[in-house]
Amino acid sequence: MSEAAIRLVDLKKTFDGNDFVLKGIDLEIPKGSLTAVIGFSGTGKSVVLKHILGLYKPTSGKVEVMGTDISTLKPDDLTKFRCNFGVLFQSAALFDDMTVLENVCFPLLEHRRELSKKQVLEIADQKLRLVGLDSKHDHKLPSQISGGMQKRTGLARALALDPEILIYDEPTTGLDPILTEMVDNLILDTHKLREGTTSVMVSHDLYAAFRIADYVAMLDAGRVLLWGTPKDFEKSDIELVRKFVDKGMKHQ
Repeated sequence: MSEAAIRLVDLKKTFDGNDFVLKGIDLEIPKGSLTAVIGFSGTGKSVVLKHILGLYKPTSGKVEVMGTDISTLKPDDLTKFRCNFGVLFQSAALFDDMTVLENVCFPLLEHRRELSKKQVLEIADQKLRLVGLDSKHDHKLPSQISGGMQKRTGLARALALDPEILIYDEPTTGLDPILTEMVDNLILDTHKLREGTTSVMVSHDLYAAFRIADYVAMLDAGRVLLWGTPKDFEKSDIELVRKFVDKGMKHQ
């Protein structure tokens, strides 16, 4: 296994000082892998994700990203460090009053101020073509394009700064089966095209997790119940894992 891009060491989190949402998460996500984090609602998936992004600080334990303990970074340094991340949010989270092209330009204008306007437009154009969006949609508002195109735009924006780590937060929630498969394939194709990029997908979509991920981490009650390849999950005799696998493989 390659070196870890993300290391969570005995990560614990409580918001009220009594109940722990995370009860000692130990997890290593290999550099260059596509890793899915799965589990029932309330098992801590989103809380883990927010620690990786530095939005939450651990109650105890360590969050290392690319060798840096991000919980020790000062706010300005953390903001700069987050440029290593690209995030595709659950609802794409595009700016409603910005065109498709302007949405993708936004992180470049914020964080790459040394670039000329022409360079920003060239990079945004490149990313939109990379995710398969036709240039005829560049000057449309998010409300004027389909849900699938919004996802593609969101992914293009996530790719704008050429991040080393791509985060997908429940990318197919609420989508119909056809659109779900399109987004899954887009994630897989993007990962394959960007050699060395580490992709982390937090998902309730078990079929996608087992179909496209290199590794899967299943959370239960604030801990990692099982981490391994999809094959490891298929062979597991843990009852809760078996239920997940059986449900996730129904679509095949």
